[in-house]
Amino acid sequence: KMRLATAFRSLKIWQALRQGNSVAELHQITGIDPWFLEQIQRLALEEFPFESHEVSSEQLKSWKQQGFSDQQIGGRIGQTEQQIRDLRKKLGVIPTFKEVDTCAAEFIAKTAYCYSTYETENEIEPLVGKKIVILGGGPNRIGQGIEFDYCCVQAVFGLRELGFQTIMVNCNPETVSTDFDIADRLYFEPLTFEHVMNIVDLEQPDGVLVQFGGQTPLNIAQKLKAAGVNIIGTSPDAIDLAEDRK
Repeated sequence: KMRLATAFRSLKIWQALRQGNSVAELHQITGIDPWFLEQIQRLALEEFPFESHEVSSEQLKSWKQQGFSDQQIGGRIGQTEQQIRDLRKKLGVIPTFKEVDTCAAEFIAKTAYCYSTYETENEIEPLVGKKIVILGGGPNRIGQGIEFDYCCVQAVFGLRELGFQTIMVNCNPETVSTDFDIADRLYFEPLTFEHVMNIVDLEQPDGVLVQFGGQTPLNIAQKLKAAGVNIIGTSPDAIDLAEDRK
């Protein structure tokens, strides 16, 4: 099945490497360059302790720098995503935010493109004043496409008329909502609970809009509410009721 380039191919390769298959074998099956397979293998074979109390801040930061999510780390050491998030904050392992240099250091970049990483200092400061976070739809796919991006852009225009600064969170560079002149600030981040909460922790917005990005942001609405995020507009409970086909 790994011969076919499906949405789950990378996960199947990951599992095969964890089960002891070699890079050479998977290269023969998939045709993927060994260099990429070796990068996946390095992550797949990363060792995790059996108990969370054995985790140091240095080890936790190393995992985050390699790209492991809180949910993945928790699954490997028997903890929940929230417990790993709490542990990170307790140990001071929090992300920093950098700006995308669209001018390759040749000129001063004025674009507000930001992304998170685990380094030592922020390149940005939180926006000052009234501000609202809008969660985009992420990658376009069957059942969720450009119509949701249109809704997000219209939300930006409406909030701007009301005097709010707008913060767009989206990871699709091929949409209008991620154009440099739409929102006051754009975070190129996955639409997950962990990444959205990292942005909320930094920006401390007046509220978050989840209703315009389609199913992806709706899936994390209840978790955001439980974490104390102010979901403005339709409540997560009302969203769940409307989605209940029974």
